[in-house]
Amino acid sequence: MQNIRVAVDAVVFGYKDHQLNVLLIKRKVAPFQGSWALPGGLVLENESLETAVERELQEETNVTIDYLEQLYSFGKPNRDPRNRVISVAYFALVKPSHHEIKADTDAQDVAWFPINELPKLAFDHHIILDKAKARLRSKLTYEPIGFDLLSTKFLFSDLEKLYMTILEKKIDRRNFRKKIMSFEILEELDEKVSEGRGRPANLFKFNKKQYFKLQKEGFLFDIK
Repeated sequence: MQNIRVAVDAVVFGYKDHQLNVLLIKRKVAPFQGSWALPGGLVLENESLETAVERELQEETNVTIDYLEQLYSFGKPNRDPRNRVISVAYFALVKPSHHEIKADTDAQDVAWFPINELPKLAFDHHIILDKAKARLRSKLTYEPIGFDLLSTKFLFSDLEKLYMTILEKKIDRRNFRKKIMSFEILEELDEKVSEGRGRPANLFKFNKKQYFKLQKEGFLFDIK
């Protein structure tokens, strides 16, 4: 007779201070008490996976999700020392400034960590996180999910920095701007902001309605 439990874990990415960050909790209970981990927990009897991951995020971090996508299932027999647990992992994108994080339930602390300055993680969460980073980098080149990490209004230079940060490579700024603007999914606003040097630059806004309209007409977002 099987004795397998189902859990959900969430890799929550946020972009702040020109760095990709991930949201982690410090575990209040054993195993790995006092260790940092991804938010998550067991799925309740009458609960869908999506409801479970949203509940766990709300309970452990006080975060609600802007963008959520199922990532992968992790089920090695010894990944949890207590029981045989299969975890369905999700990755999410949020704007950190829109959320006041707060630890609760079985989390004693919650914090944003720059992706290149992570503590040692509990369970197999480093494997889950690596999978999520790879998915994010890939999707960034063929879906406009980067806008879910930026403020509603942003400088074009912020968009460039986001792509360079997540893809971990330099981009040809002139060609990048030309390609993005050719998609006709950005609105250039009359509002200007100083970047510190030179003349103030215009702010932009992602036109999601226009993107979905173009998508129905066969438009493909591709920045490769």
